[in-house]
Amino acid sequence: MAEKFSNHKLTAILYADVAGYSRLTGKDEMGTHKRVMETLDYASEAIKQADGTVLRYAGDAILAEFSSVLKLVQTAVKIQTELESRNTEFSAEDKIQIRIGLNIGEVLEDRGEIYGDGVNLAARLEAAAEPGGICISAAVYEQIRGKFDAEFLDGGSQTFKNIANPVQVYYWTPRVLPEVAPPDFALPSKPSIAILAFENMSNDPEQNFFAEGISEDIITELSKFRSFFVIARNSSFAFKAQSTDVKEIGRKLGVRYVVEGSVRRAGDRVRITAQLIDAIDDKHLWADRYDRELEDIFAVQDEVTQAIVTTIEPQLISSERQRARRKPTKNLNAWESYQRGLWHIYQYKPEDTIKALEFLENAIQLDPNFSSAYGGFAFAMYVHLLMGISRDRDGDLERGLKAGLTAVSIDENDPFAHVGLGRIRIIRAEHKQAIASFDRAIELNPSFALAHYGKAHCLWHCGHPDQAINSHDEAMRLSPRDPLMWTFLASKAIALYMLQRYEEALDCSHRAQQYPITAIWAHMGELATLGVLNRQEEAQEALERALILQPDLSISFVKQALPITHAASMEHFIDGLTKAGVPD
Repeated sequence: MAEKFSNHKLTAILYADVAGYSRLTGKDEMGTHKRVMETLDYASEAIKQADGTVLRYAGDAILAEFSSVLKLVQTAVKIQTELESRNTEFSAEDKIQIRIGLNIGEVLEDRGEIYGDGVNLAARLEAAAEPGGICISAAVYEQIRGKFDAEFLDGGSQTFKNIANPVQVYYWTPRVLPEVAPPDFALPSKPSIAILAFENMSNDPEQNFFAEGISEDIITELSKFRSFFVIARNSSFAFKAQSTDVKEIGRKLGVRYVVEGSVRRAGDRVRITAQLIDAIDDKHLWADRYDRELEDIFAVQDEVTQAIVTTIEPQLISSERQRARRKPTKNLNAWESYQRGLWHIYQYKPEDTIKALEFLENAIQLDPNFSSAYGGFAFAMYVHLLMGISRDRDGDLERGLKAGLTAVSIDENDPFAHVGLGRIRIIRAEHKQAIASFDRAIELNPSFALAHYGKAHCLWHCGHPDQAINSHDEAMRLSPRDPLMWTFLASKAIALYMLQRYEEALDCSHRAQQYPITAIWAHMGELATLGVLNRQEEAQEALERALILQPDLSISFVKQALPITHAASMEHFIDGLTKAGVPD
């Protein structure tokens, strides 16, 4: 018996792979190859220095083992931290990032290689990690808990392909994503649903925008029904490319129903498949497939939406099928430009804002009657002005307002048109009109998290921070895993500061800063609070961090970007920033 198991051993396993390798090589084959090799060389050397052993290279992947679990985790964190610092000069699309999966398991050793379920699970964990991040099994977590400074967040129990039992996992990123809401939610009293990002089954990765757009339009149509609680796009899309069990998704988002599907586009035809699942009882309720000519795509979206509605709540059909319908563009190229523009807006970076304006302007040129594209342009112009990069502030304010007004005039029933108009009105200090725009968007789409957030943001500008807190919380409940959560938290931090709830303001601001995509506004609540509390050493350190993000930060910059019309609130806010050392 001993001889039978002589080649088996327990070991700590690292599996790493370059994220987005095919996409990067498609843009610059030789340059990407050189940078990838440099990345893998660094990772290999770090492994060897920590007494690990590199066992195998497979293209852009590395398999290694360690005798020490602590060294395994320390090395993985060291690698990702160093690679993050090397990537600072590159845009998000051009970064060379790796995913790392860590596991402990019994393996079969043969000819210098290791095999078995322990290795397979490490590879599955790698695929579940974020680019630049680490995913570890519970077995690894138990060995390092209390012995390691880096924080690993609970990712819940997940099911992986070809792994027999669910696995409890934990995540780490260079800037840890906090859990900003409880992991479990009580089910709302009305039917609750999440539409997952539809999978792109085409060979062209550019069609991801198309597949996601189909899902987003279904979300928009369902959200118009007041009888539904619909999770916002950004939170439901957070599970994209993850092998998460549907029951787990329902638990994390607090919904009963989940819709998943796929899109295959070939030439002038498109095939959409969709299925509706009861996440509580783990039952498939409905599934269908749609083969259509591409020009008929919006009719297909309506069919899918209606099918879901009639399955979930048949008794609602007679009273709620007569709904206001968004006017979708008939020009798919314009629609795709619109989708790309939205993606760039949400990056909150100067270069991305400029790209967003270009994409949205292109969408408008392709289809002058596309209301959401005008709303997106107004939203993008708001961010452009907020970031302080406009070279013609007065002209851009007018361009943004014109786009917002045009969006609403084209389609008064488009909630996003009202949100775009509301955003540009905030920076124009037209807060009463802005709140009216957000209220109209919420009337049209009660589950529109961005509308609730926009209203909250506006409320503390005009002296109602107490009401702003309620609207912030509603936005976060509707989209608890939103990649824009940092903006929700940053805005709420300022509202809390104005209410003199200083410790809560610090907590919100610190949580906002931990997201991978942030801007200077994530630091403003912290700076003002530390200043007014006369915590000078902390304020100085916070100011140094803020100046890295925004070297031209000044009181005049803040006053221009945040037109707070309530005099006492503005005075209190500026007083805190001044005491924190923000230059005039």
